[in-house]
Amino acid sequence: MIPRGAGTSLAGLSVPEEGGLILDLGRMDKIIHINIEDRLAVVQPGVIYAELDRALSPHGFFFPPDPASGSVCTLGGNVATNAGGIKGAKYGTTKDYVLTLEVVLPDGRILHTGSKCMKSVSGYDLTRLFVGSEGTIGVITKITFKINPKPPVTSTAMATFETLEDGGQAISEIMYSGIIPSALEFVDQQSLKAINENTDLGLPEVEIMLVAETDGYTKEETEFQMKTIMEIFRKNNATTVKHADESKGGAAALWAARKSAYGVMARINNNLIVEDLAVPMSKVPEMLRFISDLAKKYDLKIPTVGHAGDGNLHPVVSFDGTDPDQVGRVEDASEELFEKVIEMGGTLTGEHGIGLAKMPLCILSMMRSVWIS
Repeated sequence: MIPRGAGTSLAGLSVPEEGGLILDLGRMDKIIHINIEDRLAVVQPGVIYAELDRALSPHGFFFPPDPASGSVCTLGGNVATNAGGIKGAKYGTTKDYVLTLEVVLPDGRILHTGSKCMKSVSGYDLTRLFVGSEGTIGVITKITFKINPKPPVTSTAMATFETLEDGGQAISEIMYSGIIPSALEFVDQQSLKAINENTDLGLPEVEIMLVAETDGYTKEETEFQMKTIMEIFRKNNATTVKHADESKGGAAALWAARKSAYGVMARINNNLIVEDLAVPMSKVPEMLRFISDLAKKYDLKIPTVGHAGDGNLHPVVSFDGTDPDQVGRVEDASEELFEKVIEMGGTLTGEHGIGLAKMPLCILSMMRSVWIS
């Protein structure tokens, strides 16, 4: 039996391998209760992420994980995959907001986990066991989330760098400066080229572009944080630094490159694999260089974007699925990529999950972890 939300998984999480029963939870779509005083929301698993966010907005609250598929993905799926997004560096992922769960176990028993208190260490943390379990040990039927007041002020800036090393050093310095950006994203050179070929944004085709956002409750606080980030950009040889004029919609223009990336890459060829991996933040430049070399070695296009603030990279492999030779090269490149990820102390997936796509790699990763220990 395979639980399914909206089917937005990129790793085959809600697809049966051979037969089986798909349990569609899409109609369990009620927001049961919002309690602003206690800072929590109780929902069924079929509620769309964006619908909860819209329901919280009039109260001045929001649900922070912010997955890229937020307009269509379900909250049950978010819990099952421990979904995250561009705000992960500051706000974390879904696991940081799950207070309680109602779960139906394989034998039909109903389990209630957690507490609606913000702090509880009474007994085993069974809630965390189910978050990220991908429906393998139970079906989630009700969730209580912690919710946050939404900071009313944001500031956005963009910087470009001629080398991955300069961009990587800027990322590191920002993250240990004491400033925690609400978002810190990167777009690599291959992505910038693809965006320029398919849009009129006219971006500089440098080795790496960073987009940073800060948020807060006063303009002074938020701008001070952004000023510090921009100083770090310049200190690390940024060739361009642009600060958005929020009053004129400048932030949307700066975010356009990052947010258009997947759509643009889908036009390159008839098949697309959006990979998902995470490495220690200090290893991001090395991993980006490795991906670039891998693309040349296998004669493939592998533009990469990702969440610089938490070391989560998304190489996007574009190829002709009707060409057996290309398919073979993609498979070989993917295997080599994830062997390198494991070697670096990284993880096979930062937010998309294991599913069918990465199960063989997951077994390899776990075997090596046990052997190393």
